[in-house]
Amino acid sequence: MKALTFYLTYPLIWLVSSSPFPILYKISDFLFFMLYQVFGYRKKVVLSNLQRSFPDKSDQEIDQLAREFYKYLCDLILETLKTVTWTEKEARSRVKMNNPELLDPYYEKGQSLVVVLGHLGNWEWAGPCFSLYCKHQLFVVYLPLSNPYFEKMLQGSRTKFNTKIVPKKEALRAMIGYKKTISATALIADQAPNPVTSALWMDFLNQETAVFNGPEKISKMMDYPVVYMDVNRVKRGHYEVTAKLLFDKPKETEEKEITIAFNKILEEGILDRPATWLWSHKRWKHKRPSETAE
Repeated sequence: MKALTFYLTYPLIWLVSSSPFPILYKISDFLFFMLYQVFGYRKKVVLSNLQRSFPDKSDQEIDQLAREFYKYLCDLILETLKTVTWTEKEARSRVKMNNPELLDPYYEKGQSLVVVLGHLGNWEWAGPCFSLYCKHQLFVVYLPLSNPYFEKMLQGSRTKFNTKIVPKKEALRAMIGYKKTISATALIADQAPNPVTSALWMDFLNQETAVFNGPEKISKMMDYPVVYMDVNRVKRGHYEVTAKLLFDKPKETEEKEITIAFNKILEEGILDRPATWLWSHKRWKHKRPSETAE
């Protein structure tokens, strides 16, 4: 059944992916109408997340922000499909890195990095951007799809331009394995952590939130500097990626300092351009266990 689903769907994916960008965004406009107006995909989740994160906004402002998010979500879906067939020329014309020279000194002295980012902007395009503009070998930690056929397709698109990918469960073992490579290991670290009992709790977007502390543990264990990647949509279909050094010597930081700093800088980006964060994710599905309450 999984193979049948893939082979029935792939011709449409290829056709959409091969479409010129103006047509791609026409398709996105239609998809917005279907997801938002017809099916209301996760609308209750989105509205609840927005209302709790922006308690000072009126219902009208929340509804407008929700519409802007759904328009962006549809663009993101179509842009992700575009990576199946896009070329290096298209990638370079659509996504730029502002300051790759920030990372050059680390490469020159053979220093690997931990890169952290959130579901803000087009994170699928951030990987190709890093690989095209930076000297470090990029390894992206990700969650494999359950359908092996779609998984193989996305592996092909995600590993273009010499990016490499590592399943989440194998991340630490893989990092030890390629320790001699001058690498940058990227982790998208704003999802709801599992198990929640090992999470750090902090105020994030006006609510008590369990946050993932994996990047802090890994960076301290490997003693790799921590770099935040900010992905900003400058206009439809065009992005800029900016590297920001968070910690040069992670082993010298206090407990929780790296995790809190990452979430604070991510929060600033979300507040600055809220429509481009993944509000459809059930980010606040967990409540603080009583044994961890302060």
